[in-house]
Amino acid sequence: MKILLTLLLLPIAQCCCAQFNDTTHYHLMATAAGSINKTEANTAYLLNNAVNLGVKQKSSYLNVSGAWVYGKQNSTLTNNDFSTTVFFDLYRTFPHFYYWGLANYNTSYSLKLGNQLLAGAGVAYNILDKDNARLNLSDGVLFDQSSLLTKVNYHTYRNSLRLQFHFAVRDVFTIDGGNFLQSSFSNGNDYIIRSNTILGIKLRKWISLTTTLAYNKMNITNSDNLIFTYGLTLDKFF
Repeated sequence: MKILLTLLLLPIAQCCCAQFNDTTHYHLMATAAGSINKTEANTAYLLNNAVNLGVKQKSSYLNVSGAWVYGKQNSTLTNNDFSTTVFFDLYRTFPHFYYWGLANYNTSYSLKLGNQLLAGAGVAYNILDKDNARLNLSDGVLFDQSSLLTKVNYHTYRNSLRLQFHFAVRDVFTIDGGNFLQSSFSNGNDYIIRSNTILGIKLRKWISLTTTLAYNKMNITNSDNLIFTYGLTLDKFF
């Protein structure tokens, strides 16, 4: 299912990219991170890998991303979480304001989620919009079609509220974050929290040492996870 969905999303990205002209800019970012804890009695490890490809024009931005978290403690599986997203931003109205749309597929062993497809659209506004300081607030509506590991299939509409930020100090230290609250319109006890914060130290112009702290909660399955990893990020514009 993961491979099939990825193959389906890639032609969409290629088709959209072909519509841009010669002023198009590309942004490729890949992160390889993890953690290992080994004692005489126990061994635990966690791998956290992600890749993003962004295509930017003056009035639009397309991003295709994928992430995979895998972990074990001794011989017990703790994480096998996969996510892939295609989102599109359209800047054709007021300054700092834009429309967005996305399609997102998730599967998560740690959150007891078999399959989840989220698709929807909304609006966003850049409260701060500088090279070294960006703060963005967005809101929209998503359709959620999910199957849980408890074999329960369901669908709902969610309000998706997001706060996103980026700050850089002397082009050496960076902090990036994205925080989501996705609440069901029909059930107040059905909400999703996603929080991701990345601290980076640039070693070269295109490579950084990064630490990532992520928290995810899916209330309908009464499950959450807290993930801390460290590794390297390759960040290239072309």
